[in-house]
Amino acid sequence: MEAKAKTISDFKLHERDTGSADVQVALLTQRINHLTEHLQKNSKDHGSRRGLLMMVGQRRRLLDYLHDRDAARYQAVTKKLKLRK
Repeated sequence: MEAKAKTISDFKLHERDTGSADVQVALLTQRINHLTEHLQKNSKDHGSRRGLLMMVGQRRRLLDYLHDRDAARYQAVTKKLKLRK
């Protein structure tokens, strides 16, 4: 829970921000990284693999939205999270 709160505080745009695209992308990235480690140890967990692929797709859609709306924020988020593209 502390990691989630820290991530939100790092990416929020204003004081009460918990749902902006920036925060959502950061939280999804955190969950994706955690699931990736899990799947490296548990290669036969296909249910989690499906969830991971859905999360990656959701993050991609949010990043596309952010790129269309505000390219500077998109660049900042991808650089801060070390994401490609």
